[in-house]
Amino acid sequence: MADYEAIKKELEGIAIEDNPALVKQKSRDFYWYSPILKGELENVTGDLIVSPTSEEEVIRTLKVAFSHGVPVTARGTGTGNYGQAMPLSGGIVLSLAGMNKVKEIHPGRVITEPGVICSDLDKQTRAHSGQELRFHPSTNQTATIGGFVAGGSGGVGSIHWGGLRDLGNIIRLRVVTMEAEPRVLELTGRDLQKVSHAYGTNGIITEVEMPLAPAYDWVDVLVGHDDFMDSVRFADALAHENGILIKELAPISAPVPHLYFTRHKPWIREGQSVTVVVVAPFAMDAFEAFCRTAKAEIVFRSDKVESMKGIPHAYELAWNHTTLRALKVDPNFTYLQVQYASPNHVEKVGKMVEMFGDEVLGHLEFIRFNGEIQCAGLPLVRFTTKERLEEIMRLHEENGCPIFNPHRYTLEEGGMKQTDQVQLAFKKETDPMGLLNPGKMIAWENPDFDFKSGQNYLFPGLEALGVA
Repeated sequence: MADYEAIKKELEGIAIEDNPALVKQKSRDFYWYSPILKGELENVTGDLIVSPTSEEEVIRTLKVAFSHGVPVTARGTGTGNYGQAMPLSGGIVLSLAGMNKVKEIHPGRVITEPGVICSDLDKQTRAHSGQELRFHPSTNQTATIGGFVAGGSGGVGSIHWGGLRDLGNIIRLRVVTMEAEPRVLELTGRDLQKVSHAYGTNGIITEVEMPLAPAYDWVDVLVGHDDFMDSVRFADALAHENGILIKELAPISAPVPHLYFTRHKPWIREGQSVTVVVVAPFAMDAFEAFCRTAKAEIVFRSDKVESMKGIPHAYELAWNHTTLRALKVDPNFTYLQVQYASPNHVEKVGKMVEMFGDEVLGHLEFIRFNGEIQCAGLPLVRFTTKERLEEIMRLHEENGCPIFNPHRYTLEEGGMKQTDQVQLAFKKETDPMGLLNPGKMIAWENPDFDFKSGQNYLFPGLEALGVA
C-alpha cells in the first residue's frame, strides 16, 4: 500500500486534493453514456488529485510517483466518453487544467499549455490575429486542448481538415516521461502518433503547438427534410461542393431534432430530420443557391434570428452532444461509433437504416478521411440488453460498417482492434514500470490477448473492484 502521507509531504508546494468525495468526482468522465461502462467503472476512483501549474511541477510529481510505484492518470476537464482518463488502479489523478497559459501566437500556429479550454484558446487567437483552431470537439466550451489531443480523433472542422492524426493537424507536442529521472521530449511529424489519441498511457503532454486557420463569424444553419435519407444525400452532395466553406455537416434523423433539440424546437417540425451545417458567412449566398437547387428547406439560420441568447451553438447539437441531449430526456439511449467508408457510404447508411428502423436512430458526421468524403456514424441506440447491443454491433460489422466501440475503455477495443506497435514501443521506452494510466493499453497489460476471440478485455484492477 502506497504511503500517501509521505507522497503529500514530498509534493509540498503543489496543489493536492485528498477529500474522498472530491477525488472521486475528479476521477470520472462521461463514461455513463454507455450502460456497459456505467456498470464496470462506477466504483473507480483515484487516491489523490495533484494539480500542477508548470512543467517543473509535472516532473516533480512523476518523479515522486515513480519512486513510490504509484500509478498516474492524466486528465484535462473529464469530457471524454469512455473512461479514457479514469484511474482503473487508483493512484494519482494528474489534473492538468491549471496549466492553462497560451504562450505564443504566430501566423498559422499557436503554442499553448495543455489545460487551456478550446473555446478560450480560440478567443485569444481571434483577438490577437483573427485566427482559430482548425477544429475542436463539440465540448468546445469545457474541453482542454491537451485532453482533445490525447483522447480525441476529430471534431467540428473535420469535414474540411480531416482528423487529429492526419499529418499537419498537430505541429508539435512536448511530453514528459514516467521514469526515475523524467525526461522531456519534443515530438513532431510522424512521431506525434506515438502520443496522439493514446489516453496519456505513454507520456504526459505539457505543451501543444497547433495549426490555426482564419476565423469567421460562422453561421449556424439547420436544413430540414421529411426523410432522413434525403438529409444524408443532401449532406453528401454539399460535402462535395468544393467552393462552399463549411465547418460542420451532420444529418440527424427524426424524431431526435424535434424531441431533444429543445431550444431549436420552434423551428423544427415534428417528424422532421435535420442537417446541422456551419457555414462561413461569405459562402451563405452560394449555400442558399445550393439549397434551392437541392429543394432543401432552410429552417433555421443564426444570422436571421433576433437574438442567439439561450440558443446553443449548432456544433452543440452534433457529435456526442446529440447523444447528451437525448440522454437528458430519455436515459434509455446509448450510442455507437460507426465508420461508413467511401465511396458507397450513403448506400451503407441506407442499409443500416432499413435494417434497424427506430431502434437505431441515424446521426452522421461527414468528414474528410484520407482525402475523400465519407461519414462517421454516432447513431442513437435504444438500449435493451447488452446482448442485443453486441448483436447490433456485429450486424454493422458484417455489413461492412466497422464499429469503434464506445462501450470499451481500452485503446484497442475502442479503435482498430489490434495493437498499435508505435504506441506500445514508445510506452516501453517512456513508462518502463507501466504506471501511466494502467489498464487502457491491452498490448502492454496482456500481450497475448486475442482480439478476434470475441471476448472483452477486463483489466485486473477492475476485477479487484468486483467487476465481473
